[in-house]
Amino acid sequence: MEIKIGIQSVPRELLVETKSSFEEVQRALAAAVADGGILTLGDDRGGRVLIPADKIAYLEFSGSEPRRIGFGNTL
Repeated sequence: MEIKIGIQSVPRELLVETKSSFEEVQRALAAAVADGGILTLGDDRGGRVLIPADKIAYLEFSGSEPRRIGFGNTL
């Protein structure tokens, strides 16, 4: 799953691709916001992304649909 994270006062989004489910990310975010802690997400390559919960503006989730390559419409 691909997650776009908007961070306050930062013009660019942070893009994280993770194997975690929507529910796992939602629980981690809720816990981080509740205690004023840090949201920790694991990425597809085994790394970790740490974001202070009080700086998160939004999270946008998108499915694991493969990216399309090429030009024009196919029917």
